[in-house]
Amino acid sequence: MKNYQGYLIDLDGTIYLGKEPIPAGKRFVEQLQKAQLPFLFVTNNTTKSPAVVAERLANEFDIHVSPETVYTASLATIDYMKDNNRGKKVFVIGEAGLIDLILEAGFVWDEENPDYVVVGLDSQVTYEKFVTATLAIQKGATFIGTNPDKNIPTERGLIPGAGSLISLVETATQTKPIFIGKPEAIIMEKAVAHLGLHKEQVIMVGDNYETDIQAGLKNGIDTLLVLSGFTPKSAVPSLPEAPSYVIDSLDEWVIGE
Repeated sequence: MKNYQGYLIDLDGTIYLGKEPIPAGKRFVEQLQKAQLPFLFVTNNTTKSPAVVAERLANEFDIHVSPETVYTASLATIDYMKDNNRGKKVFVIGEAGLIDLILEAGFVWDEENPDYVVVGLDSQVTYEKFVTATLAIQKGATFIGTNPDKNIPTERGLIPGAGSLISLVETATQTKPIFIGKPEAIIMEKAVAHLGLHKEQVIMVGDNYETDIQAGLKNGIDTLLVLSGFTPKSAVPSLPEAPSYVIDSLDEWVIGE
């Protein structure tokens, strides 16, 4: 077990499970704070801003962190567009946690000739939004998908995720999107850079083999699979590529000081 200098951490299924706290998750974060080790919560959720996520952690789970410790697919999308430097005009299918942050970052709303079309989760999406996105991409706008998640687990069952909306636009335009969120390289490289560390110094912690652990495996980052959420213990022996570490609870992990 290496003494990692920084941690990239999933939220739902790792620190909490839906609306239920995972007590070991709270203790894990407090150990990191006590050891003064930098960490980022890396989430594909674009519907909430980092400030809202931090507020929820405090109010619902008694976990007290600054918004700066939350790195969402929205922030990674903004970082990518700034680096790509194609222009400042944008059309977005998404919710306030995505749209507000993009506009606050200096991008300008344009439905006719945007430089970028960004598609994320939007529970109020309309056919006309899809039409606007499709026409803009056909005109040459860069097509960005915030994350590839096809479904979102809820108490009602698996409902459509951002990836399902992105697939509709991809079908309509015959254009593949640039995906930002886990398990893609863009969000992981940006997150490591935000910590000011190198990949070999950090570890990705999460409960979902398909997103969290694949994000590490695909991008040269060590991984810690915790069996508190999505991936069951019964699936571990047949995983195509083993995580660096597998534990039942975050209480089992020793954090070096």
